[in-house]
Amino acid sequence: MSSLLDLPPDLPAPEDDGAADHLLGMPVPHVSLPSSAGITVVLDDLGPGRTILFVYPMTGQPGAVLPEGWDTIPGARGCTSEACDFGDLHGELLAAGASAVFGISARDIDYQREAANRLRLPYALLSDADLQLARHPVLPTFEAGGLTLFKRLTLVIRDGAIEHVFYPVFPPNEHAEQVLAWLRAHPAE
Repeated sequence: MSSLLDLPPDLPAPEDDGAADHLLGMPVPHVSLPSSAGITVVLDDLGPGRTILFVYPMTGQPGAVLPEGWDTIPGARGCTSEACDFGDLHGELLAAGASAVFGISARDIDYQREAANRLRLPYALLSDADLQLARHPVLPTFEAGGLTLFKRLTLVIRDGAIEHVFYPVFPPNEHAEQVLAWLRAHPAE
């Protein structure tokens, strides 16, 4: 698994293409997503407090081949490391004001469940295999290996609306720390 966690030193950084500019302040859509914990999570019914939704292309799987050129696509590589980092900082994120943390990708629920179990994540991974969030609120996507995948971004949800957007996210293996620092600098009232 270490090869899935290790990032190449020349990993290309994504540029801010403006594809997430419209998200800040938007109401969270009524989208129901299956989770690796075996429940359905309804995004516009997350409850009180702040929820961290980190959206990513796909985690790697041991022995599985990543799409051709994966390491050269800005923002593609690093999902496994990012997911593990959110797991490592889960308790601190909650202590800093997050009521929940979820990871979301366009991979099917079996793929998400395998990753959550293998990585021993203390939070659930959600599956948006139908790309509902690519239609509303129009999260940015890209194509790789015949797959349509989400670009990496993180939404801070509060009171049914998008309070903060992290986009682009780089480097992915430092992003959980960036979210934690933001939560600490912006305590909920």
